[in-house]
Amino acid sequence: MARAPRVVVAGELHYVLQRGHNQQAVFVDDVDREAYRGMLRDAARHHGVAIHAYALLDAEVQFLATPRSSEALSRSMQSLGRRYVAAFNRRHGRSGSLWEGRFRACVVDGASLGVQALVHVETLAARTGLVTAASEWPWSSAEHHLGHRRDPMVNEHSAYWSLGNTPFERELAHANILHEGLSTALTERFDRAVLQGRALGPARFSSRIEELTGVPQHARPRGRPAHTSNGEMQKTAPN
Repeated sequence: MARAPRVVVAGELHYVLQRGHNQQAVFVDDVDREAYRGMLRDAARHHGVAIHAYALLDAEVQFLATPRSSEALSRSMQSLGRRYVAAFNRRHGRSGSLWEGRFRACVVDGASLGVQALVHVETLAARTGLVTAASEWPWSSAEHHLGHRRDPMVNEHSAYWSLGNTPFERELAHANILHEGLSTALTERFDRAVLQGRALGPARFSSRIEELTGVPQHARPRGRPAHTSNGEMQKTAPN
């Protein structure tokens, strides 16, 4: 079965997921994490991708990005992948693949879900039990958005600027929403969207992305089409 085309739209927010092959660690220690972060920053700048948030765990990476062109994200990830895997294998005396196939991504409506996307990524370490609070994990953009340190890789998304008129207001608002977190249902929506590669947002947003790319963005009804008494297939209205 042919794999579904990855949808990337210039100027739109994207949620990106990259995992280790067979859930193996892609970062052995902080030296690896620092190397990856620097390479991601370089690749993104070179190919025209703005990084808005990120989280580096032992066996996976998640981040939010806005590519300047439809090719920018893929080119950035290809460059990063080749450079990091070579460095990782050389440092740890290994060979072969590191990542679980190609990276996954979905387009997100930044206007309605930009803040929630930031929270989803920056609470990843807390959700997986590595820390008790998002602010405790040093390998994410949470500390940057909370004003604890300046991260040169992060380019603020407009959703973050909407949290307040001053840095203090934005940092306080972000601290509150990180503490509150997302509902289980919304967390599952993000996870499902990136695995399926479907746009995440209101129906009108998904329809616009579908029109721009020609790639279906709405989930199809499960099961075979129903048949009428005369044997003709009956169309099922979407939910």
